[in-house]
Amino acid sequence: MTQSQRRTWLTAAGSALAGVAGLLLPVFGTAGAAQAADSGIHVSNGRVYEADGSEFVMRGVNHAHAWYPSETGAIADIAATGANTVRVVLSSGDRWTETSTSQVASIIDDCKANKVICVLEVHDTTGYGEDGAAASLDQAADYWVGVKSALRGQEDYVVVNIGNEPYGNSGYTAWTGATKNAVVKLRNAGIENALMVDAPNWGQDWSHTMRSNAASVFAADPRRNTIFSVHMYGVYDTAAEVQDYLNHFVNNGLPIVVGEFGDDHSDGNPDENAIMATARSLRVGYLGWSWSGNGSGVEYLDMVNGFDAGSLTPWGNRFLNGADGISATSTRATIYGGSGGGGTGGTAPNGYPYCAHGGASDPDGDGWGWENDRSCVVRGSAADR
Repeated sequence: MTQSQRRTWLTAAGSALAGVAGLLLPVFGTAGAAQAADSGIHVSNGRVYEADGSEFVMRGVNHAHAWYPSETGAIADIAATGANTVRVVLSSGDRWTETSTSQVASIIDDCKANKVICVLEVHDTTGYGEDGAAASLDQAADYWVGVKSALRGQEDYVVVNIGNEPYGNSGYTAWTGATKNAVVKLRNAGIENALMVDAPNWGQDWSHTMRSNAASVFAADPRRNTIFSVHMYGVYDTAAEVQDYLNHFVNNGLPIVVGEFGDDHSDGNPDENAIMATARSLRVGYLGWSWSGNGSGVEYLDMVNGFDAGSLTPWGNRFLNGADGISATSTRATIYGGSGGGGTGGTAPNGYPYCAHGGASDPDGDGWGWENDRSCVVRGSAADR
């Protein structure tokens, strides 16, 4: 999202192209076979885990820090809802006032004090190629290299979302190369945090550019520790579209989250119920847009009025308290003493319960753990059948 109202992304031509892209989509193998180093937040077999082996499913809220730096209580207020993650808007200084290294460190401290995982994102890249004021992914990568001292040692707590919605609906075919280059630049600089990369087309990937090229982008990361993020607004106005997109990543062993979504938008009416239900059933993370401060005609995307945690909007109440919402599905990260397991519970096909602490309950790595005086199954393991 930006502070100004988005233009209509999905044109008739774009819709046609999306259909063609779906027909021509190449088939690729499971990218999750390559393992990330088991330290900090990391990807394994298409899922996100903590260092102790517990699966982590993001359930969080976006907060526009760069535009409202004085709203210092927002992270604590979001954490109080039960959210386990806050995605924080930063600025590289290319479009808005730069978020300094010391400010980044302070935000991380705030997240840790309130026991939420921090997803930090540079917003200046929004709509590059279509919006002339936007910064490139290479510029965003330079920013991250410049603040890397604040990221070191924070791998258990921080995911680096390289750039928000890089590329609009022009020049988006360059997304793959630009994303690979940005990932490699961060790794060469010694940044070891899990990375997150947003889709092009204002985040919505109607062209399936990210979907078609995600495996090669994942392979370009020497640490095999990159998470993909799609933003679901008007392009995703049916359950079928939501399910098709998310299932594609899950079935191909590629880590995916819904990095932004709302219950309405200027480009169409997203199916928030399908987004949340599908994310729950697939154990996919989601981060709703946004806590407060939206303007220029999209104020309906505020979850609370005027940063007042006691004044929920209809969207905020739906997101936090409704079916498949934060209250029903969010589990605190184990690094903060949470129960782990992704907050989804459930039973494996063989009738045994899933291990709440994931691989941490399975010291010999055979897929069978031991919790609460009985056997349990590690999700995605050889025993999960």
